[in-house]
Amino acid sequence: MAEIIQRDGAWAFDGSTVRITPGLHRSVPLFRQTYGEVAVPLEAVSGVVFEPERKRGRLRLRLREGADPLLQATGGRLPGPADPYRLTVDTDRAGIAEYVTEEIRRALLLDRVPKGPATAYLLPGPPVPVSVRSSDGTVSFDGARVRIDWADTSERVKRATGPRIIHVGDLVRVEWLPNSGHQDGVLRFVTRETVSAELPPEKDPYALDLWGNARRDLLTALVATAVTARLPHPSARADAHAALRDEGCHPARAAPTRMDRHDVLLCRLRELGRLHRDGVLTDEEFAMTKAVVLRAF
Repeated sequence: MAEIIQRDGAWAFDGSTVRITPGLHRSVPLFRQTYGEVAVPLEAVSGVVFEPERKRGRLRLRLREGADPLLQATGGRLPGPADPYRLTVDTDRAGIAEYVTEEIRRALLLDRVPKGPATAYLLPGPPVPVSVRSSDGTVSFDGARVRIDWADTSERVKRATGPRIIHVGDLVRVEWLPNSGHQDGVLRFVTRETVSAELPPEKDPYALDLWGNARRDLLTALVATAVTARLPHPSARADAHAALRDEGCHPARAAPTRMDRHDVLLCRLRELGRLHRDGVLTDEEFAMTKAVVLRAF
């Protein structure tokens, strides 16, 4: 057993699994504490490195592309301190960190773990149900459906439509961008019907506009990851495209056409018109939101 325990957390390697436990110190980001312990099978690892520095060093675990739904959902955009595969190491523990690094590397060589992309997720992602309260509303996922309940601070056009329920089978992908505190983030659920719609997050009823507490908004990555883990693996989509090419078809032809895109936007305009007629939206709110939709044509 190769193990290192730090204030930032702990890594333990038993020859087949790297078990990563976040520290309990207040300096450990809320996201890592909430995400909890991660058990990384050796077959999901592509490499490991220890980066010594004058005051503190860092252990970094590198995973194979497509092995982890968290990395797939966040696209490497998690802030460094929130990355569960990074461990801050005190200078007097550098020797232990180097030992852990060498043990993992030796196991990778002995087991001949491939470094290429994985064809299936090798980590499960966060358990469900999972629910996160963000600046734009509360998003929940039970394994089959996503539900968004808008906050009082959400755009009125969103609140007027009521809770948004999205079935996993209707989803094409999940888009996530963190709220950095300087730039707003977004959690967007792209369905077959909305794949061509280009509404801004504050007006999009399928998106959470992340503009508030950056520390708490970061937790929306939990939902993004849980949903991503239950969508077809990226390699499956690549195989489908390859099959189309083999049959003489072009995947691009299956993409939504300009007319499909206009149909989606027309449906959105009709929905806005209904809310305006019912008195839910004022003349000014209707005009502003309608202008946003029309700009997407």
